[in-house]
Amino acid sequence: MKDQTSGHGAAPSFAELFTPKLITVLCEGYGMTQLRADAIAGLTVAIVALPLSMAIAIASGAAPAQGLYTAIVGGFLVSLLGGSRFQIGGPAGAFIVLVAATVTQHGMQGLILATFLSGLMLAVVGFLRLGTFIKFIPFPVTVGFTAGIAVIIFASQVKELLGLTLTDEPGELPEKIPALWQARDSLTPAALVVSVATVAVILWLRRWRPHWPGMLIAVALAAVATIFLSLPVQTIGTKFGGIPSSLPRPTLPSLSMEAVLAVLPAAISFTLLGAIESLLSAVVADGMTGRRHRSNCELVAQGAANIGSSLFGGFCVTGTIARTATNVRAGAHGPVAGMLHALFLLLFMLVAAPLASYIPLAALAGVLAVVAWNMIEKPAIAILIRSGWGEATVLGATFFLTVFRNLTEAIVVGFALGSVLFIHRMSRTTEIATDGAFVGRDEADSANPRGEYHEEQAANPDVVIYRITGALFFGATASIGSVLDRIQDTHKALIVDFSAVPFLDSTGANMIEGLAHKAQKQGVALWLTGASRDIQRVFVTHGLRRPLAHYSATVNEALIRVQNGADGDQEAA
Repeated sequence: MKDQTSGHGAAPSFAELFTPKLITVLCEGYGMTQLRADAIAGLTVAIVALPLSMAIAIASGAAPAQGLYTAIVGGFLVSLLGGSRFQIGGPAGAFIVLVAATVTQHGMQGLILATFLSGLMLAVVGFLRLGTFIKFIPFPVTVGFTAGIAVIIFASQVKELLGLTLTDEPGELPEKIPALWQARDSLTPAALVVSVATVAVILWLRRWRPHWPGMLIAVALAAVATIFLSLPVQTIGTKFGGIPSSLPRPTLPSLSMEAVLAVLPAAISFTLLGAIESLLSAVVADGMTGRRHRSNCELVAQGAANIGSSLFGGFCVTGTIARTATNVRAGAHGPVAGMLHALFLLLFMLVAAPLASYIPLAALAGVLAVVAWNMIEKPAIAILIRSGWGEATVLGATFFLTVFRNLTEAIVVGFALGSVLFIHRMSRTTEIATDGAFVGRDEADSANPRGEYHEEQAANPDVVIYRITGALFFGATASIGSVLDRIQDTHKALIVDFSAVPFLDSTGANMIEGLAHKAQKQGVALWLTGASRDIQRVFVTHGLRRPLAHYSATVNEALIRVQNGADGDQEAA
């Protein structure tokens, strides 16, 4: 049995931090079997990314070809240089709001320059080893701004979904809604039928044929119907003149001081959101595969990808959660899958560019409507609302500020509220001695500390024990999570002792929930010991119930139960 205390070990070397996962995978041995798996996964992801990249570009105020440039160049560089085995880079729905606002204020050249500057900033952030600090963002903040972005994306697609005619569509939601309502008489029935049918086909295929490329099939059917039925709807060809059948020549954007200063706020916003999104996507891939990404290496790769994208006329690149998850499910072995996904997209563009002209914009709007719905983390929102007024306040403030103000302000305010909430809750855990007892603490705890156990009970090499000391909140989950993540499948049980944890927030509970799912996948029993009733309630709210996790009052009790093969445990509060 190993007994470990969470904390910081020796500082990792430069090579450990910045060696791309591609090199790691190739050094492990790479043959035809691995290449075949990566080729299948890369083709699967390319089929998903093809309509999505064009739809995101159009919704962002860019040309559909620019979405493909972003996915091809940016996606290739993310996989080539990145710190995650399975990350798929490209244009993301989360950027639609920021990109559209930048195009409105600074034009297309301003967007390309902002993307270039954001790439430089991301690379600097990575080389300064600041990737760990990005993870300090509280869980309610990430859920809140993601839901807010989803609402804005859907609102931006109402015009195309209904085929409305608007000479000047406002960007801000409070002005957009009245403008859309005033244009209701211009509704095009054919566009409405196409968009509804696209959504219906995607949802039907997702339920009955989940392994089929639903989005691509739905868009292809919509294009065929538009051609043969001569539907009066706007298409890529009628609005953009189609897409080119090759990549443009790389061109360095104008770097005049005046232009740089003008787009600098947008570049900073791109950098902040890009870092958050890419690392969240990498964490999702880690949770699905049991691997662990190199956050700083990933940020450097994201920086290079944004620089490369801007040189070819593309825009913001980041890790994309849905496409990354698709890559994992398709059986990818490593970064070669992501590189092949980019090459397959390039092949599609070279061969099938003329056919893209017939794709109706209403169909692409239907694709984004489904994307927006999937972005809203409904179970997480329900959990946070049940967790208490604090998490609900942070969630609500971040959501409404994202929708009605801007994303940067929402993240800053959400982080500040989360910090204030943490300080408030920590102040309530202060213990005051009076008459030999402790107010707010179980007297039995001081008489028999829950974390103690008999050494003779701990002679089991299949059990590992971790002790967490101090508050487990959003600022501590990055370092503690990196330690807890190192679970070996040779262990029979993992015991995590919370007897010295006075406070746990939703971010910490979410991290433990991810640990529990990983342990369950590897056949390791997770025991949570010494948790107070309040902490147990937080765990239960986040779904940490049997058989996902077991509870006991002491480490010693958990050891006895593990050694006796008992699967029963105390009921969580």
